[in-house]
Amino acid sequence: MAGAPQRPTQPRRLTLAVGFAVCALVLLVVFGVLGSAVPASSERAAVGAASTYGLPLGGTPDVARRFEAPEHLWSAGHRGVDLRSVAGAPVLAPGGGVVTFAGSVAGRGVVTVAHPDGRRSSVEPVSPSVGVGTSVVLGQPVGTLESSGSHCAPQACLHWGVRLEGSYVDPLGLLPGAGPVVLLS
Repeated sequence: MAGAPQRPTQPRRLTLAVGFAVCALVLLVVFGVLGSAVPASSERAAVGAASTYGLPLGGTPDVARRFEAPEHLWSAGHRGVDLRSVAGAPVLAPGGGVVTFAGSVAGRGVVTVAHPDGRRSSVEPVSPSVGVGTSVVLGQPVGTLESSGSHCAPQACLHWGVRLEGSYVDPLGLLPGAGPVVLLS
């Protein structure tokens, strides 16, 4: 019968099922594992409380690409900043906290730190030198910058993203002196 839809064969259905399972697993890793282990509310300082943050790389920042907030959670944007450096450079904890993820996501090494004020910093591509559950302080090495997976390929750069309550915020806005101008009387 010409034009009648055919049912997928058994191998085709299996391939589709495996594809959907892999997609679901990737979504769970990105939104589940990276978003897990939030410090309990008793351990969190009030959001917006004075926290100390610093650059996750030594030296003066060389910003290759700035933060661009997406219009919606699913919209295009740049959910962090890219900082130029060299492969093998030490990657530092941008603030104190607990490592909640240290591993590979989509072929790139990622380290995520949950900070006491409720923010989460993620840096990539990194070869982690810390494990999940490690307490870190501002400026402590958490890994080394990898050349593969860089947003600035063929050059190496570190992508630093920060989330607060599920939304990305500008990491450079957390640095000392980056706050709003306040006029004193």
